[in-house]
Amino acid sequence: MAKISMVAREVKRQALVKKYAAKRAELKKRAAAGDYEAVQELQALPKNASPVRLHNRCKVTGRPKGYMRQFGLSRIQFREMASAGLIPGVKKASW
Repeated sequence: MAKISMVAREVKRQALVKKYAAKRAELKKRAAAGDYEAVQELQALPKNASPVRLHNRCKVTGRPKGYMRQFGLSRIQFREMASAGLIPGVKKASW
């Protein structure tokens, strides 16, 4: 299980990205057109408002590595839940 503080930090980042998404898009459009003031305003936004700083985490454990995007789980949780039959439509391969 990941530290609660790390998961909370990620949630906080997601909220900031959502809050500044429209403003960021508008400033990027102006900056691409050559507006120097827009570049300055873009740099003045909080660092965590950038979507690049987001990191996917397992919904159950908060594990940052081995994340399976389709299910929102880490590989470990995915395997445990699939073996227990908790994920519909997933079964162990055999041939």
